[in-house]
Amino acid sequence: MSLADIVQRGWDAVGVGDFDTLVTDYVDNMTFIMPGQNDVVEGKAAFREALDGIGQMLPQGFSITGLRHIEGDGEVVSIVEWQSDRVAASQLAILFKFTGDKIHEERWFVDTEQWKSAL
Repeated sequence: MSLADIVQRGWDAVGVGDFDTLVTDYVDNMTFIMPGQNDVVEGKAAFREALDGIGQMLPQGFSITGLRHIEGDGEVVSIVEWQSDRVAASQLAILFKFTGDKIHEERWFVDTEQWKSAL
């Protein structure tokens, strides 16, 4: 299975709200970084707990309208096309860094001013 396939499996799990399945592809000491937040989430258990509040981290009416992956050496970038109640269309990128076949870092890259205005 390619690294991009692993990332897609995670997106599929998110799509059905199966966060327990999602976190199986992360190492225990993983790191999650999302711009505009004061805290970095460290550790799979803390990440799993944070996922229960994902609705508070995303703009109201957030939906993904397109998704594609670019795979490199030990990493995958997801290009996410999205919209929300306040943003008609935009994109963001998420970098997934791997150790073997497990994700050790997930880092979001967004237009933080646009993101804040959408919240």
